[in-house]
Amino acid sequence: MSETLWRLSVFIGVLLVMVLWEFLAPKRKPRYSRKQRWPANLAIVAVDTLLLRVIAPVGLTGIALRASEQEWGLFHYLSSTAGNELPFWFVVLVSLVALDIVLYWQHRLFHRIPVLWRMHRVHHADPDFDVTTGLRFHPAEIVLSFFIKASAILVLGAPALAVIVFEIILNACSLFNHGNVALPTPLERAARKVLITQELHRIHHSVEKEETNSNYGFSVSWWDHLFGSFTSKPKAGSDQVDIGLKEYRDASITTKLWGLLKIPFRN
Repeated sequence: MSETLWRLSVFIGVLLVMVLWEFLAPKRKPRYSRKQRWPANLAIVAVDTLLLRVIAPVGLTGIALRASEQEWGLFHYLSSTAGNELPFWFVVLVSLVALDIVLYWQHRLFHRIPVLWRMHRVHHADPDFDVTTGLRFHPAEIVLSFFIKASAILVLGAPALAVIVFEIILNACSLFNHGNVALPTPLERAARKVLITQELHRIHHSVEKEETNSNYGFSVSWWDHLFGSFTSKPKAGSDQVDIGLKEYRDASITTKLWGLLKIPFRN
């Protein structure tokens, strides 16, 4: 099975599971219906995908393969210096951890640097919180994120397998932790010690700025603990978190594709 088919299969599988879970056991009643929100959230994914295909047709895996052919990156340097190849399992594992840390800091900087926040607020302006929120990113952010990840891959010399696995995990976690669902309390308490659960990521989508600027992890919660950005409970309580951005309450902006595309250019 090709890389593209693997990624697409996992993506569709997780998406369908989350949609069914939300339908059968939603955590909260949404402000807007799926008919109002989902077309724009899904359409922007199509725009993002097409744009990346045009700008970088080889994808991140192609970049990793090129780095391997040319022996670029830290792992190749260390292997040549030591005179022995580093164990492949070790290189894959370190690559996965390093890429996850890069994405944590990328996310944090997108909140802290005003010009980057302009792009990222498209994601946070969603007035509801569900699986499609995990797909909703401005094309400019997607392109910039691609080049950040590509740079990390080249610096590390990360193998193609690590890149494929990382991208699959990243996409699956984004769908999972944006779900309008709730794990059983004992399971959630155990899971949050390792993973960014829906409860933790819902805090990140709060209208309260100090809560929005926390819980940046995409997959594991370790980096938030390590770098002091972890918030365990929202002030309003789990069931009362107000989702979205205070300055974006107009549905003609937050639930329409053209409105989403223009958000970075609004004051």
